[in-house]
Amino acid sequence: MSWRTAMIVNWRSSLSALPRCLLFGGLAAVGSLALGVPPARAQASTAQITVLYDAFGKTSTMTKDWGFSAYIEYGDKRILFDSGNDAEIFAHNVAAKGVDLTKLDFAVISHRHGDHTSGLSHLLKVNPTVKIYAPQENFGVFGAALPGTFYRRNESLPPDMRYFDGKPPETVRFGSPWSANNFTWVTKTTEIAPGFHLILLNGTWGVDLEVKEVALAIDTPDGIVLVVGCSHSTIEKVVEAAKSATGKPIHLVLGGTHLLPANDAQIRTIAVSLRDNLNVRFIAPTHCTGEPAFAILKETFGDRYIYAGLGTTVLLGPKVTVKAEAGQPNKQAMDAEDLRSYREAMTQGPLRDLLGAHQRLAGAPQ
Repeated sequence: MSWRTAMIVNWRSSLSALPRCLLFGGLAAVGSLALGVPPARAQASTAQITVLYDAFGKTSTMTKDWGFSAYIEYGDKRILFDSGNDAEIFAHNVAAKGVDLTKLDFAVISHRHGDHTSGLSHLLKVNPTVKIYAPQENFGVFGAALPGTFYRRNESLPPDMRYFDGKPPETVRFGSPWSANNFTWVTKTTEIAPGFHLILLNGTWGVDLEVKEVALAIDTPDGIVLVVGCSHSTIEKVVEAAKSATGKPIHLVLGGTHLLPANDAQIRTIAVSLRDNLNVRFIAPTHCTGEPAFAILKETFGDRYIYAGLGTTVLLGPKVTVKAEAGQPNKQAMDAEDLRSYREAMTQGPLRDLLGAHQRLAGAPQ
């Protein structure tokens, strides 16, 4: 027997003596590295997003209301994205889905509007130290800080007519309803954990001033999973920014696409652009997308349109699907119950004055 043959026999004998789970686990890790996929990413056991807050969805014990929140489970990370419009409803829906907010790795609040922030009081009651990422604004609901030199001085005034008696601190901090908690202000697009990017853009909404908003881009083996709150800067710009920041294709867009004010022609143009120019593979629109846009996006994306009403769990993977739940039929699009609850939430929610008279919305044809 040659020395090469003897080595092969010994190597095979050594492998056969290893526990099978260790042997195949090691081989899987080597295979993952050979493909350029980190072992932790390749072996991620959980990859799903559950909608905790919205105005449409299957009839269940959850409460529908205008606003948005989603619970993201990917690999070893547990993330809350936005917190809905009402703290009590948010708490109820969280409990109904059995979500443990004390186990979060971090939370992301997309922007300052109340229909995305109001559940923070419940979150911070049960998990006061959780790290929360939110866009920085000079004077914003999340708090801020400016250098003490941000205002002009007048040295001729007496001390009692001057700010801080003429001796301002180096940094002036501005308050927040949650000032004692662990906020991290996002000032630019950044990677906050391996494979998790926050995309920061500016946008406008109605009579509101410029709104800073962040989206969450998750790097998966299938491409970027992009979770958006309201897409105030336009959904196209958010998608473009995510592609630019990550250098990866967009596998799924889930969340509010801000098409509520758009007319049908505009929606069709945007839908086709998302599908053909920006190459979005799957789309799961929610919240401020609007009924006409739900229908047009479903028509445009076909079987790559993912229904994501309240309580829906979207399963991530090469083919994005929806988790089947006992006693609940799978849905492919909004039905009459969805339309009724969505319109009711619009007429009673924070958009009432911006969107027009109660009677016009309530009387819309079914």
